[in-house]
Amino acid sequence: MLLITLLLYTALAGAYLLVLPAALYAYMNARWYVASSFERAFMYFLVFFFFPGLILLAPFINFRPQPRKIAS
Repeated sequence: MLLITLLLYTALAGAYLLVLPAALYAYMNARWYVASSFERAFMYFLVFFFFPGLILLAPFINFRPQPRKIAS
């Protein structure tokens, strides 16, 4: 029983701190500039909710804008 409880807590912590924030980063990267106002408010709620996991992943993610390609 103790092992099952420990595995369950580990799985939930991993999902909360790693898996769901990584999915949220990918979702925000894809939808940030085309989201409606309701969707943007929902994104802000998700950032608030998953803030600890986002802080853990932030040093490893680079979302700087890509350089523009100017046609000559």
